[in-house]
Amino acid sequence: MTGTAGAGIPESLTALRGVGPALVERLARLGVTRPADLLFLLPVRYEDRTRVTPVGALVPGLRAVVEAEVTLTEVVFRRRRSLLCRVSDGTGQLTLRFFYFSKAQQDALARGARVRCYGEARSGPGGLEIVHPEYRVLATGEAVTLEDTLTPIYPATEGLQQFRLRPLVGQAIDRFLPLLPDWLEGGLSGSPALPGLRAALLYMHRPPPGADLGQLAAGRHPCQRRLALEEMLAHHLSLRRLRERARTEHAVALPGDGALRRRFLDGLGFPLTAGQHAALAEIDADLAQPHPMMRLVQGDVGCGKTVVAAAAALQAVAHGHQVAVMAPTELLTEQHRRSFSRWFEPLGVQVTWLSGSLTRRERVRAYEAIGTGSAQVVIGTHALFQEGLAYRSLALMVVDEQHRFGVHQRLALMQKGAAGDIRPHQLVMTATPIPRTLAMTMYADLDTSVIRELPPGRTPVQTVALPDRRRAEVVARVREAARAGHRAYWVCPLIEDSEELEFQAAESTHAMLREALPELAVGLVHGRMKGEAKDHAMREFAAGRLQVLVATTVIEVGVDVPEATLMIIENAERMGLAQLHQLRGRVGRGAATSTCVLLYQAPLAGVARERLEVLRDTSDGFLVAQKDLELRGPGEVLGTRQTGLMQLRVADLLRDADLAADAQRLGRILLERAPAAVEPLIRRWIGDADRFGSV
Repeated sequence: MTGTAGAGIPESLTALRGVGPALVERLARLGVTRPADLLFLLPVRYEDRTRVTPVGALVPGLRAVVEAEVTLTEVVFRRRRSLLCRVSDGTGQLTLRFFYFSKAQQDALARGARVRCYGEARSGPGGLEIVHPEYRVLATGEAVTLEDTLTPIYPATEGLQQFRLRPLVGQAIDRFLPLLPDWLEGGLSGSPALPGLRAALLYMHRPPPGADLGQLAAGRHPCQRRLALEEMLAHHLSLRRLRERARTEHAVALPGDGALRRRFLDGLGFPLTAGQHAALAEIDADLAQPHPMMRLVQGDVGCGKTVVAAAAALQAVAHGHQVAVMAPTELLTEQHRRSFSRWFEPLGVQVTWLSGSLTRRERVRAYEAIGTGSAQVVIGTHALFQEGLAYRSLALMVVDEQHRFGVHQRLALMQKGAAGDIRPHQLVMTATPIPRTLAMTMYADLDTSVIRELPPGRTPVQTVALPDRRRAEVVARVREAARAGHRAYWVCPLIEDSEELEFQAAESTHAMLREALPELAVGLVHGRMKGEAKDHAMREFAAGRLQVLVATTVIEVGVDVPEATLMIIENAERMGLAQLHQLRGRVGRGAATSTCVLLYQAPLAGVARERLEVLRDTSDGFLVAQKDLELRGPGEVLGTRQTGLMQLRVADLLRDADLAADAQRLGRILLERAPAAVEPLIRRWIGDADRFGSV
């Protein structure tokens, strides 16, 4: 976190009273490196210490301030030694329980003492009690004022408790908040309902006693909306700047008559769809420019994105340059290797596979081929950007299922450009369709191509949900499919049985199916197998020598066996919509009718039932993605490994989707009227993370 200071706000945290080197180190763990950062360290919740609650009004779960007189204090030795202090205010009685206490505490809480305490009431053996309350013994006649605002609870870190954090934030507010620049002043925010920046921050740190805690917890308060708008604006400006920066960088222009590509397309044996042609035309226009293409191709499973990527790759190869194709799993890279080799070898184009499972001798040969340029298309996972690997002339990088890669990995590959300051063109692909609102914010630096229709001959997959008790019927269905010459996947979430989870693991399911279907050849694929063993099992399944393939979710993307017409997914109720839709996309890739069976453990909970109903009702990946976003939120949809640019602190891409258009409009206004504000605004909310957005 890097808050941008205004004039007069110091850069060093040691400018705050009571801050030394040790505290600076602890604050850095919270992302606080300058005093202005404390203004943007927002509370995670609030406590109401603005009024005293009568003891008689307490209920379990209520956190409250209580003022009462001690009627009895004793040390008890039951299951563990504890100090019990019985207090009363005339409306009821309450026990204060301490497991850690000193003789001085025991003496101070003597009968007749008056105490003010705060904590959460709960049911105890002798009625309501508060365990380890914050408390203060009041002197005779002492009047202690109550808090005049709600008490903020800030994100914590080891060695930095709330009683240390609150005064530091208070210092920052009192000394530096008036100096903080608001670049959306003067009605620029466009909404009279939204307060100014300083008023919004003050309210968030010091809400009045009547504040709507429910609204604050839901993130819908106008002050939160004001901060969310500015944060989304900062990200939007950062992405726009990255797009403009890309236009100033150099790339190899790749125009051409497409002769090599025409030979490729003629040899496919099927025509491209209109969506594929349109995406390819947009890619060609980008590749012809002398600055890096930054294009996202998104489309449903089976829409033919890989063919489009292959056609784009040939444009670079035709000009004598190299292409790197990066995928998140070895299984998917193996699938790409088979597809690209089948397509490209008849054209005389050399495809090299770079995998962690290669022997040392194989890796040396691959590195040499990449370095000399004889390896024209290189396919792999993160092995593509290992230190010591040098490309002769990398002109295009294709990143498949890009949201599964961390931004550092993509940056490392981009820095292996053709030469010097030459950057490779980028073609980013995802089979997880991204709802428009999310795409506007997440990929505003990328031009987007969408492939909606499926190739001709594909039939929609029939989806049914069955309880686990009907497993025998499903096994019989597998037998029928095999007799008809079809093949089946049986997907399990875990490799081995787990005592903690009621999952049917892949290995036990494999054993069960071999026993139940002795006449069929049943294979097994999971992530712990060596690449050669996985590759062999997939080849056997594709060739029809295996009729059933038991697998973990390693087959989620990329695997293409047109003869597979039956997909069974264990414990479907525990998986996300996008993952279920991806798995379903492994069947229905030929002309035969295909079925996806979602096996679930009864009873179904509300959200799980809703997920399975969505899959039953639609095969449209864009509708599935929108529902997945609503049910799980953007962080889950995009993948937990996404780091860098979109680490939002206040805004929520789903909840605050209506602010996206305002953020874009404000971005245009700021660039026209106050361009000098753009850099400090980005630094306030993003810091240096925006440098990763160029990948």
